[in-house]
Amino acid sequence: MEIPYLAMIKFGFRIKTRNGMVVDNLIVAAPNRAEAERKLTQIYHRCEVLACQELQQAVKESFDLESAIDLIGKQPDPDAPARKD
Repeated sequence: MEIPYLAMIKFGFRIKTRNGMVVDNLIVAAPNRAEAERKLTQIYHRCEVLACQELQQAVKESFDLESAIDLIGKQPDPDAPARKD
């Protein structure tokens, strides 16, 4: 069973609030810049975006159930006794 992966990108914003205070290093994850700005303006109403930069490239891979099971299977068992070689 394959779960569709929505590529998320982290954006770093520098804004000026409606009161004139400058806020640096606001990080918002979204599929694109427009969506990131929409999320930002929901929190900071009537803010002015002074700068925006893409902090992380989107990962374009899908995630399936088999990959999750393989990943879990690779984890060491914390309750297992330590092996003596």
